[in-house]
Amino acid sequence: MEKNKKVLFVAGVDIHIKYFHLPYLHYFKEQGYEVHVATNSSAALPYCDRKHGISMARSPFKACNIHGYKELKKLIERENFELIHCHMPMAAFLTRLAAKRNRKTGTKVIYTAHGFHFFKGAPLLNWLIYYPIEKVLAHYTDCLITINEEDFFRARKHRFAAKQIEKVNGVGIDLKRFKAVSVEEKQDLRKRYGYEKEDFILMYVAEIRKQKGQQELIECIPRLKEYIPHLKLLLVGGDGRNGYCQKLCKELQVEEQIDFLGLRNDIPQLLSIADLYVAPSQREGLPVNVMEAIASGLPICATKIRGHVDLIQDEVNGKLFEKGNKEELISIICEIYAKKTKVASWIQQELIDVKRYEIDNVKQALVKIYEAYIK
Repeated sequence: MEKNKKVLFVAGVDIHIKYFHLPYLHYFKEQGYEVHVATNSSAALPYCDRKHGISMARSPFKACNIHGYKELKKLIERENFELIHCHMPMAAFLTRLAAKRNRKTGTKVIYTAHGFHFFKGAPLLNWLIYYPIEKVLAHYTDCLITINEEDFFRARKHRFAAKQIEKVNGVGIDLKRFKAVSVEEKQDLRKRYGYEKEDFILMYVAEIRKQKGQQELIECIPRLKEYIPHLKLLLVGGDGRNGYCQKLCKELQVEEQIDFLGLRNDIPQLLSIADLYVAPSQREGLPVNVMEAIASGLPICATKIRGHVDLIQDEVNGKLFEKGNKEELISIICEIYAKKTKVASWIQQELIDVKRYEIDNVKQALVKIYEAYIK
């Protein structure tokens, strides 16, 4: 009797699998595989036959990662997976070490780098820690998948020793959920959410963390409200700074202009009520939030960083500004508010460009990679 074919997906946290990889778990289920998932939680996930809670943390300095390595090694040797696909730096680090022996007997290991921690402009410490780790672990990787041009170019130029290096356009977005709406639909949604027709609404979707730039954006609001009387800023995402940004709003007296909406399931509708999407992040891989805003027909104002530059061409389908340059950001927002920029042409170009990131196109590219490694 033929043994069950088994595949393992590994990530540091459940939310990463839930938001980005369920279509691929579903794909393997349809191919007759027993689908396993390992994260730092034992909670069930759709299309997952067996879920494994592994001791691991984002930081490389946490002692629990030692236990996580042992747990993964035991799991991989016991189950003898045909294919392992790992995500997130520490989870992928532990997985590739743990799978060394099994690779000799046929297990294939794929790693998707959702944005290397070493990049142009990254702190020296990131280069000292993460670059040598990724360089060494490439030897234990059958396929390294990158999602932006900078990472793809660097992995090839620096001769990372993975057997294959590929670039895939992110994790894909659902263009049926995220789409531009009519003026009438926008105004109807605004009424339902309690916003006015004359409000000029900025929006940003990201967990509140220092590197995501919410603080710098909030610090622009006192100046912006002088030029834009009905200004609103909607910040969507969990709070990773324990109320720091809310306290900052009180200090700057901009509480009336800023709404913290927390984690939401209605992102498509919220994007539909906005006038401008602002992405002040300091580091990205290939940001899904920006893709979703583009698909929703919003003009984009984003930092000139890796990932953003893959999605936005300055003055062609959006506007880029230098990281940390609040004066430039304020100027761009004011210009867009005053309709001095060619916003309509930006949106038209965006809606053409975004099709390459549609989930079916991305899935097709990733399945092609999978098929090269499964029997």
